[in-house]
Amino acid sequence: MFKNLPQGTKISITRSIQKAFEQYMSGIEWNEDKYNIEEFIRTWRNYIEDHASWFERLSREEKANPLFHQELADKINQTIEKILSEEPTNEQINQLNALLEEKGKEDITYSSKAEAKYWLEKLANE
Repeated sequence: MFKNLPQGTKISITRSIQKAFEQYMSGIEWNEDKYNIEEFIRTWRNYIEDHASWFERLSREEKANPLFHQELADKINQTIEKILSEEPTNEQINQLNALLEEKGKEDITYSSKAEAKYWLEKLANE
C-alpha cells in the first residue's frame, strides 16, 4: 500500500516523521531514558493532523487499513534509525567544541547529526 502512494506523498510522510521526531527529542532534551515510543507516536499523530497536507489526501479506507498501519510503522522505524545513525558533521563537531569552550561547559554527549543540531541551537541560545 505504502509503496503505491505517489512519490511526493511518500516524501512528505518521511519528512513529517523526521520533523516530529526531532521536535519530540528536543522536547525531552535528547534524553534516551525519557524516550517513549507511544508518546512519540501521539506527538507525530498530532503533528500530521495539524500540519501535514498528505494526511488529508489519504482516503478513510487507507487510513483504516491495517496493512497501511504496519507499513507506516515500518517507515517510522526506518526513518528514526536513519536519523539516529547519521553521524554529526565535522563542522558541527567543531562548532560544538567552540561553543562549549566559549561557554565554559563540560563535554556533552551526542551521537547523531540531529542531536548535534539540537545542542548547537541550545548552546547558541543560552
